[in-house]
Amino acid sequence: MGVDAYRFSIAWPRLIPDGRGAVNPKGLEYYNNLINELLSHGIQPHVTIYHFDFPQALQDEYHGMLSRKFIDDYTAYADVCFKNFGDRVKYWSTVNEPNIEPIGGYDIGFFPPQRCSSPFGINCNNGNSTTEPYIVAHHLLLAHASAASLYKEKYQAKQGGKIGLTLLCWWHEPATQAPEDIAAAARMNDFHIGWYVLLQFKFNKDS
Repeated sequence: MGVDAYRFSIAWPRLIPDGRGAVNPKGLEYYNNLINELLSHGIQPHVTIYHFDFPQALQDEYHGMLSRKFIDDYTAYADVCFKNFGDRVKYWSTVNEPNIEPIGGYDIGFFPPQRCSSPFGINCNNGNSTTEPYIVAHHLLLAHASAASLYKEKYQAKQGGKIGLTLLCWWHEPATQAPEDIAAAARMNDFHIGWYVLLQFKFNKDS
């Protein structure tokens, strides 16, 4: 295909099946082989650390990203990634689309763990669409900041890579030029994109 870059995601449960603790040697081997094969063909790996695949063991233990415990477990998992792959990976994305998972998993409920509440969600058995998406988004951003801080403090000088997060940048235009429509479109863009971009910019600037 002639590509010189390839983005892929590491599956947390494949690398650390219980979410924390022992690393799966087969998972480690798989990603090492993938990275080495890409580099042997002149293809730069761009690696996403977390992409909608939270370990079931931690979901069962403390309801996943609804708990601040997620931040420490995620950071420890990210440390495993940096330690084992960072000598060859120069582009890291901490979290894939943190502006989507809270909506899909905790507001509308079409993504795992399918938590939501009426009248917002679809087929809701548990959850609270009014509060839980905000809690999850907050914890995802804190997890990003934690992992990025770890990378910058412990690995970046030696490994020479870059780190950020990945957003789904959908865009809203006003239905008409009426002031209320213009304000509504701006509010949606701020809510779905600006919240995350501004916090990441502040973190990168401060650190």
